[in-house]
Amino acid sequence: MIEVKNNQCIDLTDLHSVPYDYFMDTAVAQKFRCMNIAARRNKENIDAFILMTSASSTLYLEYVEFKPGKVYPSIGKTVPSWINFERELAENFGVKYADNPWLKPIRFPKDACHKLSMAEYPFFKENGSGVHEVAVGPVHAGVIEPGHFRFMCRGEKIDHLEIQLGYQHRGIENLMCQGKIASKRVLAESICSDSAVINSYLYFNILENALKITVPERALAIRTIAVELEKAALHLSTLSGIANDIGYVMGAAFAGATRTYIINSLQSICGNRFGRGLMTLGGVAFDIDDELNSKLTDTLNMVYDRVSHLRNTMMESPGVRSRLELTGTVSKETAAATGFTGVAGRASGVDIDGRIFMDNPFYKQQPETKYSFIRKGDVFSRTCLRIDEALASLKLVLDILKKLPSGAILSAECGKFASNMLILSIGEGPRGEYIHMAVTGPDENVPFESYKVKDPSFINWFALALSVRNNQISDFPLCNKSFDLSYSGNDL
Repeated sequence: MIEVKNNQCIDLTDLHSVPYDYFMDTAVAQKFRCMNIAARRNKENIDAFILMTSASSTLYLEYVEFKPGKVYPSIGKTVPSWINFERELAENFGVKYADNPWLKPIRFPKDACHKLSMAEYPFFKENGSGVHEVAVGPVHAGVIEPGHFRFMCRGEKIDHLEIQLGYQHRGIENLMCQGKIASKRVLAESICSDSAVINSYLYFNILENALKITVPERALAIRTIAVELEKAALHLSTLSGIANDIGYVMGAAFAGATRTYIINSLQSICGNRFGRGLMTLGGVAFDIDDELNSKLTDTLNMVYDRVSHLRNTMMESPGVRSRLELTGTVSKETAAATGFTGVAGRASGVDIDGRIFMDNPFYKQQPETKYSFIRKGDVFSRTCLRIDEALASLKLVLDILKKLPSGAILSAECGKFASNMLILSIGEGPRGEYIHMAVTGPDENVPFESYKVKDPSFINWFALALSVRNNQISDFPLCNKSFDLSYSGNDL
């Protein structure tokens, strides 16, 4: 096990596999949180490069070989943050686990090692007096992505919710390993459309480390502005949805209109309201001149005032508070054990923020977050947190615009592509911790042998399932919107 840093190239020849039993004992004893696993097939075994973090936020990397046909004990049985990663290894590579408590398919691609169809998904069953099931989706009444929800209820109270995704699996990780690098920016931006900026940010971090390119300070500043605007935009979209779900029509309209100013600001920078096309190898494709800087500053100061007004009106409304407080609660202990990130984790009191790993001076200048509410892990906490984080993002953008560095927006340097390397890139986006990991090939004609993306929704969907237990089934739409997860993120 080696200690690693974000945006680091790790020579594969420096990694030596360790016995699984030794690795498992260490991971369980230290209660490491699994962050991502990049795997590939070799001639005989499955190579798994496992990224973990300790309670002190130190990053560790371990290399484990899995042998076909051998059955392994589950780490997830003891440390729940590992469950979905073990499911993924089982599904993609046929790794067998003896006692993973939830060893079911996540996706249903044609090349999966399991042979189940979506119709054969083994849902949990509950028996007893008054128990009934309610099925929702995958086609929904609203214009949203497909996902199937299976509720086990007693009367109107939810005992258990099981979420089945996989309807939008596109094979993006496999496509990232095929063809020329030049075509992959669009793929990275398409992993999750409302997280195009953070995913392209991390993708280009991978490439720039592989090619030994240093991004100019001005370009990094513009990238950071885009990342934070994307984050604030999603928070305002979610706030509008939460207000709509509880019939707070004024708040829904106000938050939705405010979001439009933010995404229009992104469009004024790069021509696209979702930030597509902004990132490019070695920097950014679009600059912010003095005139645009002034317009952005005026607009975002106005947006900051509007969000502050929303905070003072919506969150102080007795009707709003009565509907949001103590609804959809996830405890701090549960959130920590299961590895929830972003709003799902922080609203429950778990301080996980991918920005602590980002090699970005514009984040290092920021003070610790000051929470203006008690974090109870309920819908109210998640709503307050979104407002506070939107305000923090807007303040950071305004601070950067005020002192926007001068200089180039593209790097002129480019080294030889680093072969036989493992490269990782971690960041904080709209829903939490986003991670890209790549194993580079023997030469630049085969850039990636493995490319692994972790979208926070991959883990955080289970937070929704836990939050609705013992709630009324009518609370589900509100709980769902308070997490506002992606149905397609991480190629679900």
